[in-house]
Amino acid sequence: MATAAIFSSMRRRRSPSVEAFLAPVDLSEVALVQTLAVISSELVSCFSDKVFFFQRRNSRCLIRKIEVLVVLLEYLKDSESGSMSKLPSTAILCFKELYLLLYRSKILLDYCAQSSKLWLLLQNSSISSHFHDLNQEISTLLDVFPLNDLELSDDVREQVELLQKQARNPKLYVDESDEGLRVKLFSLLDDFGNGRIPNHGDLRLLFVERFWIRNSISFRREIEFLEEQIVNHEGDIEPTACVLNGFVAIVRYCRFLLFGFEEDEVLFLSRDQKKPRKGLIAREIADTFLTVPKDFCCPISLELMRDPVIVSTGQTYDRSSITRWIEEGHCTCPKTGQMLDHTRLVPNRALRNLIVQWCTAHGVPYDPPETRDASAESFATACPIKAAVEANRATATLLIKQLADGSQGAQTIASREIRLLTKTGKENRAFIAEAGAIPHLRKLLSSSSPIAQENSVTAMLNLSIHDKNKRLIIDEDGCLTSIFEVLKLGLTTEARENAAATLFSLSAVHDFKKRIADQEGAIEALAGLLRVGTSRGKKDAVMALFNLSTHTDNCARMIKARAVAELVGALQNEGVAEEAAGALALIVRQPIGAEAVGKEEMAVARLITMMRCGTPRGKENAVAALLELCRSGGAAATERVLKTPALAGLLQTLLFTGTKRARRKAASLARVFHRCENTSLHPSGFRNGNSTTNISTFGGDVSVPMSLSVL
Repeated sequence: MATAAIFSSMRRRRSPSVEAFLAPVDLSEVALVQTLAVISSELVSCFSDKVFFFQRRNSRCLIRKIEVLVVLLEYLKDSESGSMSKLPSTAILCFKELYLLLYRSKILLDYCAQSSKLWLLLQNSSISSHFHDLNQEISTLLDVFPLNDLELSDDVREQVELLQKQARNPKLYVDESDEGLRVKLFSLLDDFGNGRIPNHGDLRLLFVERFWIRNSISFRREIEFLEEQIVNHEGDIEPTACVLNGFVAIVRYCRFLLFGFEEDEVLFLSRDQKKPRKGLIAREIADTFLTVPKDFCCPISLELMRDPVIVSTGQTYDRSSITRWIEEGHCTCPKTGQMLDHTRLVPNRALRNLIVQWCTAHGVPYDPPETRDASAESFATACPIKAAVEANRATATLLIKQLADGSQGAQTIASREIRLLTKTGKENRAFIAEAGAIPHLRKLLSSSSPIAQENSVTAMLNLSIHDKNKRLIIDEDGCLTSIFEVLKLGLTTEARENAAATLFSLSAVHDFKKRIADQEGAIEALAGLLRVGTSRGKKDAVMALFNLSTHTDNCARMIKARAVAELVGALQNEGVAEEAAGALALIVRQPIGAEAVGKEEMAVARLITMMRCGTPRGKENAVAALLELCRSGGAAATERVLKTPALAGLLQTLLFTGTKRARRKAASLARVFHRCENTSLHPSGFRNGNSTTNISTFGGDVSVPMSLSVL
């Protein structure tokens, strides 16, 4: 806890809070001095021979002061107990304060000895200020220390008095050499940002000889540390998150340029593969959706919305995505499948304000298209972003070369790095695909290495998020077949689930839905994953099936592959029930789909249960599915629905409390009952009328206008 508090306060450029520590309050004078002697001796022993690459002078000066304090404490500890029992109260208070100062010194020295070298340079002034704060507090403590009231030997007294004189009026010291390297680091960012990529020799001199980063593993650790700082970044400190992202990209490029693809990294990867990802760039694509609130992501592109707009069905999309969808000739809502009453797009300003607040809090750049002003874009923001793009572009060239010509180990490492590069940023996804990564990743999908296969299919998933890449993947010879092979026979659970997620992403394009469904065993594999996959795998599978079900030609194949049965079974799974009900609502629009759902013994009962206990979206999907079942399933299906005893009460509840769409569907289902010619099918509570359908309630009737539109 103490260490975390110190590091957090250092990042905020404030002195560590004393509240993070507890001074010894119940130790005797003897025990207090003995404890301080042990702590200070261990501190000197630990750090006197430690190599400090940066903050060398500040670290050595602090250690030398502690060495003098060790002499004083050791002398008092070795003296007779009687003399220590006579310590003045002022001395005891000073020793208690020293207890805190020693622990703070240890944490600061640990920080300088173990932190990322680049981070120490970036924080050079801030860390120097923390040393200055400690020196000031030591100076104050020595000034009030009652040296004359203690019985000390002459040599001990002389050393403490000399330390008192030297410690007075401490000055802030910022190492000029360290500061010069910090300036050089930002100059490197400027070079990459302006397209001036330094040559191999200059980068080796800088990183290996001056920054002391001398092997591939050290580069990897630097990257992970900087990524962790991005995750923990607080908005009021420097450097900004976009600057850190720029440095991460540059360090990654230098790692592969200077040290290539060392084979021992494969072993490192195999040990590290199942560890939790720590940094933003080291997280999986699924983690991105968890990190960014789901409501902030466009349902079409799956990326953070820059200009959220509302369509006629009440759904929100990013303006560019839904505009492209409409321009392609679609007249339905991509998420719900409903027909659009009109194509007007209403800005969702409330949601955009929330997105802006979230982006500000997490250091994510946000620039809505209609407010973008390139001329006003500051260098402080533009340069790091451009530097990251250029460095990543150069890195991608090295990685794709290894995918094409490298050894199996090098290909494994390259596929992992492409996976990470494609995890964030549409620019990365665009130029990596343009550089020709997809054919090489396709070959790795059939790799016998679980790590290589998992990395390649996840990289393919990441690439597919960029709209233009979807066609490149679909048109790549054998690529779709290879993705299905991973879905069915993948070497790891994550590989199979990410294959399903890739199909979900690709099936967002209407023209690809039939091509995907026509693949032999494709729908069967998705249905199987829906039955036995993990929570995330089931989610990806049901969403893929939902997308495929929006194409009318896929209904028969989904029935044959028993996908309908699995969707009915998924209605019991809280995590995917909402999407499963939505898919069934689309399937039953066709007579053969309605017939298949009608044959499932538990279908109606589970949809009724969802109307009672599901989420608001789940309830509207369930009532929509029952409505379409009555419309397309004929008299037998209608009778089966109408015989459900609880339906009338659930419909009345939805008419009062449901979403706008749920209320419309509930009213439409009531009209189906009203129009039914066979009066024996009318449950009590539904009566004929000229202009209204009366739904019996506990306290009276609810009138539903017959003119209410049905979607």
